[in-house]
Amino acid sequence: MTTGTPASDTLNTIDSIDQIQDALLGRAYIADRSLGTALFLALRLGKPLLLEGEAGVGKTEVAKTMADLLGTQLIRLQCYEGLDVSNAVYEWNYAKQMLEIRMLEADHTSREHALKEIFGPEFLIKRPLLQAVEYTNEHPGERPVLLIDEIDRADEEFEAFLLELLSDFQITVPEIGTIKASRPPVVIITSNRTRELHDALKRRCLYHWIDYPSIEKPASRRPRRCWRGRSAVSCMSCAASISTRCRVSPRPSTGPPRSSRSTRPTCARRRSTPPSARSSSIRKMSPRSAAG
Repeated sequence: MTTGTPASDTLNTIDSIDQIQDALLGRAYIADRSLGTALFLALRLGKPLLLEGEAGVGKTEVAKTMADLLGTQLIRLQCYEGLDVSNAVYEWNYAKQMLEIRMLEADHTSREHALKEIFGPEFLIKRPLLQAVEYTNEHPGERPVLLIDEIDRADEEFEAFLLELLSDFQITVPEIGTIKASRPPVVIITSNRTRELHDALKRRCLYHWIDYPSIEKPASRRPRRCWRGRSAVSCMSCAASISTRCRVSPRPSTGPPRSSRSTRPTCARRRSTPPSARSSSIRKMSPRSAAG
């Protein structure tokens, strides 16, 4: 859904890194200088932006905030293992095509005319990548935000196809033809770095690593909200707890303190006796005491 001013007008008004930082801050996202620089260059150069970092540091939120900032539509492709072209680009609506074939057979339509009828744009199911390419043609002057989320979960074959798409932003449908974007969309690719991406994909994109927020990051811009929508004070405590957990220190015990051996009952001391000691004491007992 498109909200706010058009993307072209917003892009023309953003002429500095500080301005894009302030714009993100006004939308409850605290971006440091390096992230603001990467976003500013991605908008000006028209190149994809590859964001890597641990899960939960706010990579996906960057794309959502940028779509709100540009006043354009967010088109999201969630990657997973086994993702193919039919789920990422397009596929034919076979059920609708079968119904159309039955209707054409009832009208005694020729086979050549039937093939032209059932392979038209109205029978094409557009997936996120094709939606992003066609968006600029259907909305002149606007650029959608294409979020390719968790690219590291997809297979290397899909990564190779994506590399070809990012070069010229055009998709070829054999039955229809080539569909080319009039303007490239704003592409943001995220990765949790569960595997290494191909160097060719990294060279195609601008790169930025998003780390966990430091204590100084939310404190420098009070009383705004942090990248998770929390207040600055709670974000400071969150960052402090993260940094504390990252240190190599013994884990504190949450259970009751253990009692010393001298305070244990007699039955506990007997149970703690080694089996060899118990067997030797049994052998020393006389038959009369054992019978008793």
